[in-house]
Amino acid sequence: MCGIIGIAGKQAVTPSIYDALTILQHRGQDAAGIATLDGHRLHLYKGNGLVRDVFPQSELQRLKGHTGIGHVRYPTAGSDKLDEAQPFYVNSPYGIALGHNGNLINTASLKRELFDSDRRHLNTESDTEVLLNIFAHELQALDSKRILPADIFQAVDRLHQRCKGAYSVIALVAGKGVLGFRDPHGIRPAVLGYRDTDRGREYAIASESVALDVLNFTLMRDLKPGEAVFITLDGQLHCHTSRLAQAACPCIFEYVYFARPDSMLDDISVYKARLRMGQALARKILNDWPEHDIDVVIPVPDTSRTAALPLAYELDVKYREGFIKNRYIGRTFIMPGQEQRQRSVRQKLNAIGLEFRNKNVLLVDDSIVRGTTSRQIIQMARDAGASKVYFASASPPVRYPNIYGIDMPAPDELIASGRDERQIEQELGADRLIYQDLDDLIQACREGNQGIAHFDTSCFSGEYITGVEDGYLEELQHRRSDQAKLQNLLEVTAQGVL
Repeated sequence: MCGIIGIAGKQAVTPSIYDALTILQHRGQDAAGIATLDGHRLHLYKGNGLVRDVFPQSELQRLKGHTGIGHVRYPTAGSDKLDEAQPFYVNSPYGIALGHNGNLINTASLKRELFDSDRRHLNTESDTEVLLNIFAHELQALDSKRILPADIFQAVDRLHQRCKGAYSVIALVAGKGVLGFRDPHGIRPAVLGYRDTDRGREYAIASESVALDVLNFTLMRDLKPGEAVFITLDGQLHCHTSRLAQAACPCIFEYVYFARPDSMLDDISVYKARLRMGQALARKILNDWPEHDIDVVIPVPDTSRTAALPLAYELDVKYREGFIKNRYIGRTFIMPGQEQRQRSVRQKLNAIGLEFRNKNVLLVDDSIVRGTTSRQIIQMARDAGASKVYFASASPPVRYPNIYGIDMPAPDELIASGRDERQIEQELGADRLIYQDLDDLIQACREGNQGIAHFDTSCFSGEYITGVEDGYLEELQHRRSDQAKLQNLLEVTAQGVL
């Protein structure tokens, strides 16, 4: 999962891009980068780490120009290599910098095509470099002496024909403008906004509407599936929808976990969707367990708070904050190694004993992935004196890998893979486990926008809207295993990158 921002402005753009990246930091803490356009000169700086640590003041001052793009990344294959930080750059044609959010699922075959047919060299394992070179090749193949927005859109359409997977893309074309586009299914989010200044209208494309809010941009709309928008350097907005566009199928895990609650994605309030998830969980508990003996509902901070509050209200039991979170510890389900994750959970959360002692506690979390965190949290509640510990997940069991840009574990490391709910309950050590039903989760999101007929629910259902090439899931399992991630970490450390 990554965060993207692009601005075609009328004033120095780097301060706004920097601020937007700090707002999108939740989408990636691995690396960050900014590219700006100053006339025909493209400036680029990127590095590993948080936004605040990557950019020294001297480099921010060097990133001159009224047009630019930015990116924050966490790796979808466990890589911490500096050369895979985004945006990527190629100098032909024109000079193009590009960043993206998502994951291509036919990267291997595309790499062969780029080498054998397109005569283009790749220097990393990143699928973003693949996307960039395909776009550059298709744009160059048009052999247009005077590039027009229609040429840009034709190159994007040809990219759609070749690339399979999920991708929201932001690109900077030297001397031309800013390009943003979304894959034909609209799996990963992208929004468009504007703000009026005394120098004229400025446009921005971002992963989430909250980035626009903070910069005082007005949200215009989401990019449609298969849509591309191009803003020229003189501020003209051009839009195009590919003939390959399909019905919208946004990733439902954005609403469960990744997106900020104050964002609007595909006309759906993330906050409202999470409220409805909590209400649906309460209805399930009252239907399946009307004689429940829950004394208190306690969320696992932070994402689950929004769902836990209406759940407690509907059950007519107390809502309490029982865990205090250390905000300086990263997300545990993407950390390599079981031992590191276990140590991190204890560093991240501390229980308030008074809220647990001699009570039957219902803990609420947004999801259960490996189960490592959930198991330790349940034990922490017992250690704090809880009489009984029940556990509720605002989403269904995660049984399958996400292939569209979320670095979930290998399938055999998912606690729900190959287990029924009773077995998962025993593995976690809970007195009772309650999962959200998939239909209820879908309805909680769809209620915000009835026009969306389908969501990508692949990590819950195993159904992949793009299809999957033979052998891809097996290869993905190997790359995402703890063993592979630890090996990669050792290699990167040996290279002196970390």
